[in-house]
Amino acid sequence: MREKLTKKDVEKIEQEIEYRKLVVRKEAIEAVKEARAQGDLSENFEYYAAKKHKNQNESRIRYLERMVRTASIVSDESKEDEVGLDDIVEVLFEEDGETERYKLVTSIRGNSLENRVSIESPIGKALKGHKAGDRVEVRVNDSVSYFLIIRSIDKTGSEDEEIRGF
Repeated sequence: MREKLTKKDVEKIEQEIEYRKLVVRKEAIEAVKEARAQGDLSENFEYYAAKKHKNQNESRIRYLERMVRTASIVSDESKEDEVGLDDIVEVLFEEDGETERYKLVTSIRGNSLENRVSIESPIGKALKGHKAGDRVEVRVNDSVSYFLIIRSIDKTGSEDEEIRGF
């Protein structure tokens, strides 16, 4: 599956790859050498733990490199009056009159516990590109859908902003 990433996401992933290659890899190799020097490898838990940590780091590096290589780059720019990436949107659920705030993000930054909604999710797809006051249909599948009304769009939302509370 091709991840949809912004240029900012790619930069962060590349920073993690570099850190893992230059810092974590070196530490992991040292830990393996030290554990190996302790003698009998058949009963050396430290050796197996160090090898496991080294292999997990290498696996993470490969995963991140593959993600960047196969990613589809999406723009985080949107019109001033439309919902786009990194915007905080206040919506009203027609069915029960509840109001929620969501931040639209790429799939790798999505987190429902923090109300960060992926642009690839049903609600993200429905909101993206719409304006305050619009009534949008969120299609969960072919037989289930519900309606939202976009109350407001906040384009000043920072990366670390808390969005759950009012």
